[in-house]
Amino acid sequence: MSKHKNHINVKDGNEKAEKNEKAGLTEDGSPESADSEVQKLRELLQRKVAEFENYRRRTENDLINSTAYGIEKVIKELLPVYDDLQRSIESVDKGQTKDFETLKTGIKLIYDKFRGVLEKEGLTEINTVGKPFDVELSTALMQIPKEDLPPHTVIESFEKGYKLNGKVIRHEKVMVSSEPELPAHNEDK
Repeated sequence: MSKHKNHINVKDGNEKAEKNEKAGLTEDGSPESADSEVQKLRELLQRKVAEFENYRRRTENDLINSTAYGIEKVIKELLPVYDDLQRSIESVDKGQTKDFETLKTGIKLIYDKFRGVLEKEGLTEINTVGKPFDVELSTALMQIPKEDLPPHTVIESFEKGYKLNGKVIRHEKVMVSSEPELPAHNEDK
């Protein structure tokens, strides 16, 4: 019987040692190695906090730089338009451009160049005249009754609307048709 008892004790001892090892304790159950494990985890946590702080600073600096210098490309593309406008004004001031048609042609060329830069950057005009009113694209400033148009049709645009890369950045301001008013008839009783 004692043999059997010894065998059980050995097994119980092995199980206890395995549990202590998994828990990071020494054979006798003391937390000696647990302190070193806590120290390792503390150092790992401090490194991760420092890495995150560095990442946050880098990201913040990138955002500041992209905001400050992100428009640089567009400004460089607009500078020739600005220069053309300046030359046109100087030409008129010096009396070199006396012909209205020449001035008009020059302004139209500058306008086309300016529009080209804006379109290249993703700007498109919203034009809803003659189309059903869409609240996502337009703001109705007024409605007038129209017999020759279906109700809620855009009649006129007061101010152009624009999309930038598909996103509405300014709604078109429009006049919209409404149902014609029915004549009031008096019922005599």
